[in-house]
Amino acid sequence: MAKREIEGSTYQIPNEARWYVVRSISGQEKNAKTYLEKEVEIQGLQDSIIQVMTPTEKVYQIRKLKDGKTKKVAVERNFFPGYMLVEANLTNGEAIHTIKNIPGIIGFLDVEGEGQNALPRPMREAEVDRILGRMAGEEDEVKHDITFVLGETIKVIDGAFNGFTGTVEEIFDEKKKLNVMVKIFGRSTPVELNYVQVEKME
Repeated sequence: MAKREIEGSTYQIPNEARWYVVRSISGQEKNAKTYLEKEVEIQGLQDSIIQVMTPTEKVYQIRKLKDGKTKKVAVERNFFPGYMLVEANLTNGEAIHTIKNIPGIIGFLDVEGEGQNALPRPMREAEVDRILGRMAGEEDEVKHDITFVLGETIKVIDGAFNGFTGTVEEIFDEKKKLNVMVKIFGRSTPVELNYVQVEKME
């Protein structure tokens, strides 16, 4: 276990694999990840640097097509720009050196001490669970540049009411949802729909 005297106390790097936050140049996260993974393979550090991740999540965007129609498109979005997550056992000093000297990497986010005495501190388990849970989450977020107005007519393009038309009764912009009055068998029925489930009528 790596030990170092820092301001009168002994800080120890855990002798097991833990998650660390690494700062990178914004926009170069993927390149830095690729460089690091290649360097791990070249140096045979697979036992020390287990995995590298750039935190992304799947979101849906509503894009307007040339013919005026809209299309729901799934894209990957980096929700932690300028940072990477590295699962590593850093008791091997070579692992720390390798990570810090990768092009595009600035250094570890959370360190104990300064200068040559600086040692990385691992993330708390709750933080790891929150970020990994968000990456694996099933909840779809909608980004769009289309606005809805009360009373307008929309067409349902996804779900159980696909093909039906309805009238917008309520708008919940923060939740990206609408309350729509849909005519089913001649009767008006209120239905809650996500933005990605509807499109504007021409």
